[in-house]
Amino acid sequence: MTMWMQFFQTLTRKKPLDDTGESRLAKVLTAFDLTSLGIGSTLGVGVYVIAGEVSKEYAGPAVIISFFIAALTSVFAGLCYAEFGARVPKAGSAYAYSYVTIGEFIAFIIGWNLILEYAIGSASVVKGLSTYLDSLTGHKMSEFFISIAPMDVVGLGKYPDFFAFIVTMIFSLGIAFGCKESTMVNNVFTLLNLTVVLFVIIAGLFKVNFSNWNIPQEQVPDEKYGTGGFAPYGISGIIKGAAVCFYGFIGFDCIATAGEEAKNPRKSIPFAVIASLGMVFLAYFGISAVITLMLPYYEQDKNAPLPYVFRQFGWTIAEYVVSIGAIFGLCASLMGSMFPLPRIVFAMSADGLLFKCLGDVSPKFHTPVKGTLITGFLCAVLASIFNLSQLISMMSIGTLLAYSMVASSVLILRYKSDGNMNNNGRKLCDRIKIGFFARLFNRNNSTTSTKKSEKIVVWSTTLYCVWCLLCSLVVTKFEDNYEETTSFDLVLLVVSAVPVLLTLYIISCQPISSTQIFFKVPLVPWLPGLSIFVNIFLMIKLDHMTWIRLAIWIAIGLVIYFSYGIRKSVERNRMKRASLTIIKMRHHSLPNVKSSIETPLILVNNS
Repeated sequence: MTMWMQFFQTLTRKKPLDDTGESRLAKVLTAFDLTSLGIGSTLGVGVYVIAGEVSKEYAGPAVIISFFIAALTSVFAGLCYAEFGARVPKAGSAYAYSYVTIGEFIAFIIGWNLILEYAIGSASVVKGLSTYLDSLTGHKMSEFFISIAPMDVVGLGKYPDFFAFIVTMIFSLGIAFGCKESTMVNNVFTLLNLTVVLFVIIAGLFKVNFSNWNIPQEQVPDEKYGTGGFAPYGISGIIKGAAVCFYGFIGFDCIATAGEEAKNPRKSIPFAVIASLGMVFLAYFGISAVITLMLPYYEQDKNAPLPYVFRQFGWTIAEYVVSIGAIFGLCASLMGSMFPLPRIVFAMSADGLLFKCLGDVSPKFHTPVKGTLITGFLCAVLASIFNLSQLISMMSIGTLLAYSMVASSVLILRYKSDGNMNNNGRKLCDRIKIGFFARLFNRNNSTTSTKKSEKIVVWSTTLYCVWCLLCSLVVTKFEDNYEETTSFDLVLLVVSAVPVLLTLYIISCQPISSTQIFFKVPLVPWLPGLSIFVNIFLMIKLDHMTWIRLAIWIAIGLVIYFSYGIRKSVERNRMKRASLTIIKMRHHSLPNVKSSIETPLILVNNS
């Protein structure tokens, strides 16, 4: 075996899917807790902002359709998480899923990116909370911090935000000193947030005017606001609005990170993922419908639409209620962003890929206290001294990359070779001489998945991601310059779309694994394939500086992996012990074999 082959096998070594080692974390979370965690993490301050922005600049009253499209595409990713949560109920979310399907190296990259995603997400939320409270106090807090400790450093904030630092550490302590206690606090914040959303919808119904959904073009004050009517910006505006709305659904994946602490993860995780996404969609749909019926879309305030709408009707009390709801929403979102971070670090540390001390579990609180406090300190520093406006997009790229890997993992596992098949049967299936294209399209109608069919799916999934990238680049041109596209662009679109569909068709022809699981994604491979395409399409729309920052963060991770993780990997030690066991068995069996051969010869000679 060549050195490069050994190196490749090291990077692609997989964690056993049936790794049933006893969990060191307390199993205390119910389906309600997980659902509340998902809603709280997803339904943050965005519910008070996104509807106004999308309706004014992208979709008009058709913002409700944009939210529906975004919810539908989020459900695609959510179903993939639900299946894997039922398959692998472990802490680590997409990291753990990638480890059992793709390999150690890719799993480390995914986990490392998730750490950045949740750290920046937590820091940006607490920074938003600080900024929001500062605006309510007439900027008294920021003026005080500037007066005592001004900062004049490029890329950093104007002052150290001590409030953000203290709040972050308080939340870290709460999460560290009890999983059940912290989720109870999150339940309270989430229920209060939903109550405020329900109040806004009901109160707004008394001032709706359905003519605002059908405004004539001549009444539109400026051409930049489209042509009026229900969809003033056309279909392209609805699609662009859906891309913005999609980010309003990011956060439900935190449910999967708590799988190891759920009482019945195989049932509660799928339920919590679907229920939380459904509740969030209803909240977004209700808010967007009400504000566009109360006020024309072109009069919306894209930064604070709800207080602005109620201010136009003189409802001062509703303004204050909305402000209180925004605070509850930010607190729930902060809890949802901070809760998964130490779980990701714990999972990677338990597997030996990060420093062992980060995975130490307190015997009293049954939580990774050290990892929680260290990651909390990281978030607190980010929130207190950095200007996070340029880093927020880093959350999106980490999440979308994780979504893509989970959907790819679902495809690979669904077509994995059957482990319950005896060796003779597998050898017989693999030994049947079938042409390449006949095997590619399963012309012999085989119903038993083998190593060869599994390999076809793995390579097809890899190629599918590449085709999605190329096709997304072509589709982007149509979205940005639809009126300037030529017939050559149409041909290019067809040529780039054919391999995408063909690759999915090849995967669909392969025999499916007979392994029984509690929850399955429907319409495989088409639904996970669509999820991958949407995620890749949204990733390439991010600016190039986001990709550069991601590359720098990954470079730091590679130094840690190749200097520590690759040697300390638990899976490496497990494989090493297994190899030594086999060598010992062979060594002990050889003398027995020799004696068993010599004994009959001695008997013959004696006779």
